[in-house]
Amino acid sequence: MPPEGGVHFRVWAPRRKKVEAVLEGTSGRLDGRFRAVSLQDENNGYFSGFSEEAGTGTLYRFRLDGEDRLLPDPASRYQPTGPDGPSQVIDPSRFRWTDQAWPGVTIEGQVLYELHCGTFTREGTWQAAARELHALAQMGVTLLEIMPIADFAGRFGWSYDGVNLYAPTRLYGAPDDFRRFIDAAHSVGLGVMLDVVCNHLGPHGNYLAEFSSGYFSTRYKNEWGMALNFDGHDSTPVREFFIANAVYWISEFHIDGLRIDAAYTMCDESTPHILAEITRSARRAAGNRSIVVVAENEPQTITCVQDEKEGGYGMDGLWNEDFHHSAVVALTGRAEAYFTDYLATPQEFISLAKWGFLYQGQFYSWQKKRRGTPAFGLKGAAFINYIQNHDQIANSLRGERLHKLSNRGRYKAITALLLLGPGTPMLFQGQEFCASTPFLYFADLQLDPSGRLGFLRQFRSLATPEVQGHLANPRDIQTFERCKLDFSERERHADMYALHCDLLRLRREDPVFREQRADTLEGAVLGHDAFVLRFFGEAGDDRLLVVNLGRDLRFVPGPEPLLAPPLAGAPWALLWSSEHPRYGGSGTPALDADEGWRIPGNAAVVLEPRKRND
Repeated sequence: MPPEGGVHFRVWAPRRKKVEAVLEGTSGRLDGRFRAVSLQDENNGYFSGFSEEAGTGTLYRFRLDGEDRLLPDPASRYQPTGPDGPSQVIDPSRFRWTDQAWPGVTIEGQVLYELHCGTFTREGTWQAAARELHALAQMGVTLLEIMPIADFAGRFGWSYDGVNLYAPTRLYGAPDDFRRFIDAAHSVGLGVMLDVVCNHLGPHGNYLAEFSSGYFSTRYKNEWGMALNFDGHDSTPVREFFIANAVYWISEFHIDGLRIDAAYTMCDESTPHILAEITRSARRAAGNRSIVVVAENEPQTITCVQDEKEGGYGMDGLWNEDFHHSAVVALTGRAEAYFTDYLATPQEFISLAKWGFLYQGQFYSWQKKRRGTPAFGLKGAAFINYIQNHDQIANSLRGERLHKLSNRGRYKAITALLLLGPGTPMLFQGQEFCASTPFLYFADLQLDPSGRLGFLRQFRSLATPEVQGHLANPRDIQTFERCKLDFSERERHADMYALHCDLLRLRREDPVFREQRADTLEGAVLGHDAFVLRFFGEAGDDRLLVVNLGRDLRFVPGPEPLLAPPLAGAPWALLWSSEHPRYGGSGTPALDADEGWRIPGNAAVVLEPRKRND
């Protein structure tokens, strides 16, 4: 909006001869009057014009070639009544930020927390979510990863079917409510990263093709709809649309980074790749603030995180499905569908800690092809590790969380491995207090049910007729309501909440764990279900993380050098144990004794060097 008032409208519509901005009302109310502003053809596919009458709060749509139907702005900043209604003029400069001293975030030292605003609180609003920010910061979370918020059709959904990519969905509040949430997060030391979908648009409320068929490509296949055109005819304005979208979130909302959904489906054979341009432009928009850009990249190629000088896209991290898959097999014993190629052996967990990905170019039998590329040079922080996320919890019969599907002791041990390892850990909302609420797939859209059912049939246990009849109906509002967190469980599940808080404190404050040094870590298999990771510190200030996912183990004899204490003749001292009574455990006798090592079953124990005067 110009400083002297009025509104400048501009839209790309190369297939059209005439474009008008139709003003319909103000302050979220249609007044029944329609005032058309003719936009001038710039002779480059764009139409633009100025209206002195329009201002903040004005509702408007575009009329194309004099047609009766009025369409929302493809770059609308707000859709107060949803994707089919009018767009609203928003003046971002009116919001008064208080985060001028906020430096931003870097990937090192982060603890991510994936959050869906609609189910994070009972109210499902930014205002309600802001009330929990202090508790998250106190627990040790440092960076929120907000699931997509681009406006979408219906009363509820995951928002991976967003259609108004510049408009924060009206379901959680107005755009300034989101700004207020981010400002509050920064005030308590929390960064906010946004999950953005740049690989497809949702099936309902998507009007881009009415403005130009150039938004989409027939050269590539996309399992969620039409692929986007990043490298074909008329692709330059399409690229600008998505690059500007990333800049918009960084500059107008002070977002601290982006998580690129399914980055591997953003097909682009041109140079530079669209992902490199998005990353570079987002960093430039942040100015002196540091931001983090990560990608979901199922093929596990490291191009996303390589430097642009090496032909990469310059991102900071990659979601690590290998860590999740091995952990789930260890916790549940189920190894079907995409879990098929994981054994959950001690060696797998050692390799995950030291090398990040398990599959770095080997044959992957589930996909019947090779998967991944060598990732040996990447720092530990570049791997975003998790044992739960929105997709994986929902890809089950009841949307149950892992603590309900696993032995309790084993679950605590895997949690310790996640939160103390050199990778960047991510928790899913409610994981910190073992939420009893499920996380199901919900979408208030009329979708072909065979698509979701077809995806789940890859799991043999979910492919039987009796099971398919028990899957929750995604369109039922009760499916959505059942997923809302109950924060009173922080107290009712205080032992598990304490476990997460203490582990994150240890990760943050311990001089060895906080370094995230995969290159100074070694591991050894101690038994069928047991292993040790040795984190080498300065001047012998090492740490041992001993994990046993099976029964009690007496490790005698003990010819494993990684168990040798730094101080000759002095056994290791206990620093932390998942079997502490504080976490509902039954106590931890000394592991390193004169008669040999005794390693408790279904447990994780951290040892430190015994001091000379102990």
